[in-house]
Amino acid sequence: MAGTAFAIRVSSAAVIYLSQVLLARWMGVFEFGVYVYVWTWVLLVGDIVHMGLASAAQRFIPEYTKNKAFDSLRGFLSGSRWLVFIIATGVAVAAALGIALFEPWLERYEVLPLYLACATLPFYALSNMLDGIARSYNWINVALLPPYFLRPLLLLAAMAAAYFAGYSLDATTAMLAAIAATWATAILQLIWLNVRLGRTVEQGARTHHVKVWFATSLPILMVWGFYTLLTYTDILVLRQFRPPEEVAVYYAASKTLALVAFVYFSVAAAVAHKFAEYHVTGDAKAFTELVRKATQWTFWPSLAATIVVLALGRPILGLFGPNFVTGYPVMFVLAIGLLARASVGPGERLLNMVGEQRRCSFIFLTAFAVNLVLCFVLIPTFGVLGAAFSLATALVFESILLFIVIKRRLGLHIWIWKHAGS
Repeated sequence: MAGTAFAIRVSSAAVIYLSQVLLARWMGVFEFGVYVYVWTWVLLVGDIVHMGLASAAQRFIPEYTKNKAFDSLRGFLSGSRWLVFIIATGVAVAAALGIALFEPWLERYEVLPLYLACATLPFYALSNMLDGIARSYNWINVALLPPYFLRPLLLLAAMAAAYFAGYSLDATTAMLAAIAATWATAILQLIWLNVRLGRTVEQGARTHHVKVWFATSLPILMVWGFYTLLTYTDILVLRQFRPPEEVAVYYAASKTLALVAFVYFSVAAAVAHKFAEYHVTGDAKAFTELVRKATQWTFWPSLAATIVVLALGRPILGLFGPNFVTGYPVMFVLAIGLLARASVGPGERLLNMVGEQRRCSFIFLTAFAVNLVLCFVLIPTFGVLGAAFSLATALVFESILLFIVIKRRLGLHIWIWKHAGS
């Protein structure tokens, strides 16, 4: 499963990277930087607006299935999707009203792209919910192919069509293409998942335990929310102090290291629901062994990927354009943080799946606070290097805290240099 997830993410990375290179060249550094800034808001809000239900699916679905609570299972499979879509739509409307309210203080070239970003939210959030359900059934293709491969491919196709048709390619055009790609892939993913569920889950009565769902998902949302803020704060704060051109350079450098992060993502996608399953069944031996293997599967491929990417970093950045090579030193700084995270494996998924969401949320709150403070202190003076150092330092703090909490709460030694449970 981890291999499949990794293969999909690497394939999608190739498509995404190609699209980013072409967009940077077609749009120019300035417009590309504006698009990156606006799309980062979509990623930030879209990864939170599901209210934690997308992650909670990997707890409820194995639990309901093991306990043969099929009425509750059917209720969750249907109700969670409607809840996420309705909530995301409400947030999108509120965001649009907020943009209208603060429009006098926004840059004119950002206003229309931000409005268009609101239109992507309901379907972006729905896709995240479908992702969580599909992973719980080990349907990695259903979970990852539409959002991570098809969506960037459609975006690239739409932008290429506009480019060769002679249209002006700016941030507004890119966001229009993003809307079309996001809606299309979410609808396709929904149809695909419904077909698979129809063959797996028998039709019958549905029971909706909405209060129970949110009692579990909201603490997970705290974890995921702070994790998301930690991930995107550097770009958003960088834009407040630096022009779009520097945002574009920083974004290109950080995404060049995306292969390293994909290893972590792929392993976490494969094992998160297994953590929950072994915890529910009380299989301590299998649980401990899975933790040990997950850490190894995360760290060693991440280390190899880091070496390769850093060795090729300068010519790869040159693909975006000559100005982007100035972001090469940023990659070395960011690599420190990514390897620190990889050294403790998917520790945050482990805590979430065994009911330690509150402590996990505290860890990410602390890491987010470190990142935010350092961003405001360092970015005004050091620019992109300040943003990179802020994020890397926060990731090191996060890894240390995950190690300490898991050791004390679960008795597991998750650091790569020692076997779990020893």
